[in-house]
Amino acid sequence: MKIGELARIANCTPDTIRFYEKEGLIPPPARTDANYRTYDKTHVERLRLIRNCRELDMTHDEVRALLYALQARSPDCREIDALVDEHIGHVSARIDELMRLRDRLTALRETCRGEHAVDSCGIVHELTSQKTPGRRTKKSHVG
Repeated sequence: MKIGELARIANCTPDTIRFYEKEGLIPPPARTDANYRTYDKTHVERLRLIRNCRELDMTHDEVRALLYALQARSPDCREIDALVDEHIGHVSARIDELMRLRDRLTALRETCRGEHAVDSCGIVHELTSQKTPGRRTKKSHVG
């Protein structure tokens, strides 16, 4: 099949497929005499796996680790379990971050109740009077 058909099957764009090929997540396809890419069932399965991992917010490095574990053909799936457990930890950490962010935004919203002119808005006052935070360090596995 050609790249357009593969893209339709996987609900993505041909550019996404080319990107995954360039990143080494999808094996290089065969080429026709006219130099068109041709894909087969293994490409469909690999692309579905990648797309579903990305839907679960897994990074490309996590996808690579999963693919490596699959290629190693281990007799059990402990390595895959560990990868997913680690990702669950990342998601939990992100949820905690988002809850703290929600709390901060809620507190900020509380500074401005009722009808006010913009120049007396508590939200604007808080945002302009608070000291700016230092540079952020990487907080989650996705940055």
